[in-house]
Amino acid sequence: MKSLLKGNGKARIRKLTFAGLLVAAGILLSGVSFPMGPTRCYPFQHTVNVLAGAALGPWWAAGAAFVTSLVRNMTGTGTLFAFPGSIPGALAAGLAFRYFHSSWAALAEPLGTGFLGAAVSAWILGPAVGKAAGLSVLMTTFLASSVPGAVLGMVLVHVLGKTSLSPFFQGGK
Repeated sequence: MKSLLKGNGKARIRKLTFAGLLVAAGILLSGVSFPMGPTRCYPFQHTVNVLAGAALGPWWAAGAAFVTSLVRNMTGTGTLFAFPGSIPGALAAGLAFRYFHSSWAALAEPLGTGFLGAAVSAWILGPAVGKAAGLSVLMTTFLASSVPGAVLGMVLVHVLGKTSLSPFFQGGK
């Protein structure tokens, strides 16, 4: 708890609270999924990644994606592909929002998920768990999930940026 209160304690507690709410949203929305290849596609996870990246920044967004993946795996609603399928996208979205300060930065989420996440899955995770799939197959499945989710996240960031919540969506400072 002491590490949470270093520096600006109130800001850290607000970030922790918002991250927790986004994790809960990601878990609740995980009922909306469809099987594709060796994975399951959860488009709303990518929407949550975009919101977390915009509001919290890259490291908090990656942490929220990790916790969401962990809980989904523990409850049986996710697979091990949830980790490389969400964390790189959340990190990419957070970095893009930090540097570009535009709702268009949401489109970095599919880059992180569809390319880096798919590569990790194809070359490391898949063979390790005995579900080897080609990089092109995993890229297709990850992009089929992350592109619609990121577009929805982009729309939400744009809309929320015009409300009283706009200070939260200024690049995860």
